[in-house]
Amino acid sequence: MGMIELKGMEFHAFIGHYDEEKQIGNNFRVDMRLWYDSNRAELSDHLNDALDYQEVYNIVRNQMRKKCNLIENAANRILNAVWDNFPELDRIEIKLSKLFPKLGGIVEEVSIKLSRER
Repeated sequence: MGMIELKGMEFHAFIGHYDEEKQIGNNFRVDMRLWYDSNRAELSDHLNDALDYQEVYNIVRNQMRKKCNLIENAANRILNAVWDNFPELDRIEIKLSKLFPKLGGIVEEVSIKLSRER
């Protein structure tokens, strides 16, 4: 069993309930862990036998372009899109963080973590 980790993917997106968030947007970070049987890739050294993390990134980027009100909704959409496109996954975890949210004080991030396994 192998685990691919995509850490620190950053995006400017329009995820939030308030008008300012909908118009100006905010910065977000996405971290993902993807577990799969990596044995074929380990032995063959061929890209076709590995998990295509470039495609995972493309899915995350496309989902982050969609506007919504809640980070929970955005994280769930990303998780479902990656899960549906990679049936070889045994487990997936996502952490979606809104960076420096305007809460009336200094807050580095607000995050949601979701996971799924077969």
